[in-house]
Amino acid sequence: MVLVKLKKDRESEFQSYQAELEALAEAAGAVVTTVMIQARDRIQGATYLGKGKLEELKHVVAECEPDLVIFDRELSPVQMRNLENILEVKIVDRTGLILDIFSQRARSHEGKLQVELASLEYRLPRLTGKGKEMSRLGAGIGTRGAGEQKLELDRRYIRGRIDDIKRQIEKIRKTRSLHRKQRERSGIRTVSLVGYTNAGKSSIFNALCNRGHASGKEQVEADSRLFQTLDTTTRRIRWNDGRKILITDTVGFIQNLPPNLAAAFKSTFEETLEADLILHVVDISDPNYLDKIEAVDQVLKDLGADKTRTLKVFNKIDLLEGDLNQNNNIYVSALSGTGLDELMEKINEQLNAGEKDN
Repeated sequence: MVLVKLKKDRESEFQSYQAELEALAEAAGAVVTTVMIQARDRIQGATYLGKGKLEELKHVVAECEPDLVIFDRELSPVQMRNLENILEVKIVDRTGLILDIFSQRARSHEGKLQVELASLEYRLPRLTGKGKEMSRLGAGIGTRGAGEQKLELDRRYIRGRIDDIKRQIEKIRKTRSLHRKQRERSGIRTVSLVGYTNAGKSSIFNALCNRGHASGKEQVEADSRLFQTLDTTTRRIRWNDGRKILITDTVGFIQNLPPNLAAAFKSTFEETLEADLILHVVDISDPNYLDKIEAVDQVLKDLGADKTRTLKVFNKIDLLEGDLNQNNNIYVSALSGTGLDELMEKINEQLNAGEKDN
């Protein structure tokens, strides 16, 4: 695994970024054996790394014989091609790594379409003799060998596939919009959970469903892997006072989310923006939780979310020591159940306020 630490990067931020990259590699199924870091003023245009560090990396690859080398930022097509030629090993950048995780985790038809779209748009400019297998998620990155004529035919095929997927996603988006309008007419209120990946959104979603869903069972899989939730899951739950609401679990955010992925999941994010209340779940036990709050807030701002309809929920208080300074914030532990009653009361209060405003 290779990282570049730029002069402007704060040490704590860089360490967090490195830990996140290692977690992404683990989530994709890779085992990190070696980490190489180069400090530079700026990225080297043609090869990402400086000449000396690149030579050092070449020796490490020859000695360790890894299956792939992971780079910490998105590489340009030129950088990826040059690195593959010099190192003679498969190269995966951060975007490719995230795409690989998404391709493994997507389960619904829409989720698979969204991931395939992002993958094809990312890979199209990086075709260097790769064949039609590029249209299938999970195909090897860096497989060369096709002739120019076949390559151009494959590019045409992939562009056609991209257009076809966009049409399918737009059709799904219109259907979802109709369903949303039907819910609005019925008066059912909606709540969406957002947050940085691995903040515990799915655990809170399950905890609320355990209390209010008819089945009383967990509705989504939740564990410590990054991007465990990709497909939007919506369930109807009933409050103690008889109120029915729809609660939605969504894909987790991450710093520098690849633009292709953000664009592909736009229709999913629209569902979040239209909710009557957005719960921004924060892992309070994370030493860098303030930076991650900022990252999620920025994504929500870019998407046009209404701050007045957003409530921050600080999760994982069971991992903290000492007393919390409440400051009117909502602190919960999805694991132990602490604070969930208070959270449900706050949700009810916010929804009631929203009804009065309307």
